[in-house]
Amino acid sequence: MADYLYLIPLFPLIGFLINGLLLGKLSRSMVNLVACASVAASFVVSLLLFFDLKSLPPDSRVIEQVLFTWIPSGTLHVNFGFLLDPLSAVMILVVTGVGFLIHVYSTGYMKHDPGFGRYFAYLNLFTFSMLTLVLANNYLLMFVGWEGVGLCSYLLIGFWFEKKSASDAGKKAFIVNRIGDFGFLIGMFLIFWHVGSLDFRVVMEQAPIVFIAGSGLVTAICLLLFVGATGKSAQIPLYVWLPDAMEGPTPVSALIHAATMVTAGVYMIARTNILYMMAPDALMVVAIIGAATALFAATIGLAQNDIKRVLAYSTVSQLGYMFLACGVASFTAGIFHLMTHAFFKALLFLGAGSVIHAMSEQQDMRYMGGLKKYLPITYITFLLATLAISGIPGFSGFFSKDEILWKSFSSANGHPILWAIGFVTAGLTAFYMFRLVYMTFHGKERMDDETRKHIHESPYSMTVPLMVLGVLSVIGGWIGIPHIFGATNYFEHWLEPVMAAGKHFAPVHTAAAESGGASTEWMLMILTVVFVLAAIFIAYLFYNKRTELATAWRQRLTGVHNLLLNKYYVDEIYGAIIVRPVINLSLFLWKVVDVVFIDGFINGFATMYDGSSEFMSKMQTGRVRSYATLFVIGVVILIAYMVME
Repeated sequence: MADYLYLIPLFPLIGFLINGLLLGKLSRSMVNLVACASVAASFVVSLLLFFDLKSLPPDSRVIEQVLFTWIPSGTLHVNFGFLLDPLSAVMILVVTGVGFLIHVYSTGYMKHDPGFGRYFAYLNLFTFSMLTLVLANNYLLMFVGWEGVGLCSYLLIGFWFEKKSASDAGKKAFIVNRIGDFGFLIGMFLIFWHVGSLDFRVVMEQAPIVFIAGSGLVTAICLLLFVGATGKSAQIPLYVWLPDAMEGPTPVSALIHAATMVTAGVYMIARTNILYMMAPDALMVVAIIGAATALFAATIGLAQNDIKRVLAYSTVSQLGYMFLACGVASFTAGIFHLMTHAFFKALLFLGAGSVIHAMSEQQDMRYMGGLKKYLPITYITFLLATLAISGIPGFSGFFSKDEILWKSFSSANGHPILWAIGFVTAGLTAFYMFRLVYMTFHGKERMDDETRKHIHESPYSMTVPLMVLGVLSVIGGWIGIPHIFGATNYFEHWLEPVMAAGKHFAPVHTAAAESGGASTEWMLMILTVVFVLAAIFIAYLFYNKRTELATAWRQRLTGVHNLLLNKYYVDEIYGAIIVRPVINLSLFLWKVVDVVFIDGFINGFATMYDGSSEFMSKMQTGRVRSYATLFVIGVVILIAYMVME
């Protein structure tokens, strides 16, 4: 099967080409078949290659396929090749598996949309780009996929481009990501300049030889790469595009938030784990930004009323957890949470889409309520995902989130403050997610009569993916059971060959040894679970049992509520200090420098030559008598000049 690695990204590319080139010429059923079958085929090949990889000895679990030499220019030699190892194997299964379910769901959700064919062409292109990113065997090919998902996000967020808010959101995502991508490019240039290669295996082998651990150079490279990650994976300060991404169709939000684009930054850092282990200062920055983003976004989620916007800030917060894990050098925990998050976050967005579909496109939770009896499958599956993201024991999110919290406390790169931030964020997450559940599915029905008449459960094309993701949200974390339960952490063992090399640079002494080991881990785990359950109970009181309490607290804390509702006015601040000054500078360069100076200079010369040519043209009368007269005058002047000399 190793020779068929290229088929994984190829199948979605073929789907894109068929649906794109034959746009408007295929029936909707044929568009469905092409789009879904192409991703399903990629999933099947991914599964077969996963088992091939698993059959190899742990230290030899690498399958590399070089298709051709892409750039042979001087010392720059870049191959177009794919690399499958335990890390990329996890990613392709997540992208193709969850991506396939989202494609199937989309056949029902987008059934009546006039842009049906265009939508699925973009969706296939998105999947192809993400698969290229995670399978690339070098930084440059990864960057091709990196830019590909950026382009697709622009196309899909602004899919309904006739809406100004949608087109603006697409442009915002594209522009903000260009800022991060600039940092990624500079970091990549520095790697090539000092290593002489962009191939992952070569860079990781040469890094300990070429770079000095803790030096400014390797720290700068890691920080520049992290700038790219803050853009793609929506971290402070470049997170602002992701909440607006909800302007696209809801399945697009599921694809972006769960299986593709936003996971790219986490994957890139995990892939570059050796460099980051050599740069402890960069790791510290990653951990601080991750923790700050997790808490910051969670507080905003407390006050949002749009169901998709709550989930969007939830994604930003959960991505912060992943970066917190990477920042404390627990890259495995970060990837583990990436995987479980893909299950429950895809389910949450698709469940929200089912609600919006039933509510005639209404997204404001203040006009919902009591939907549990109308949408039983959506409710049950949504509840499972909410329990998972809240970290309730037994659900997938519990295992990955607990692993991150423990590592942030016990790792030599961690700190109790980082744990405390993650701990508080866990409680806030449980509160705002159950606030969403109670406002949407429980309590008094607040929709108008006309909307109530049309509420119905979604078709099987939408509910079956919800049920599959519901199962994964429950059992998906059992492959990473913590060691204190006396079980084998299969996920950790699976990724160990990829992460083992970086352990050489890890500090010898860890906070875990100093903190009581297993007893401390049990205590922190129980404390977190109790705190989460308390947050859920408060949400139950405020938004189901005694809703007047929520109103009273909102009135008592009006200033805080308005601050959170308006997202700390970050967009307005960015607009005032960055966007408008850039626009004003652009207008000045256009209207003054370009029009007045540059155009004025060029146009002035043109006017001068035009006037002189017009004057000279008057001498060309076409009359022989006039020319003879001028000739005689010229001869006379010449003779006079010669006589005078």
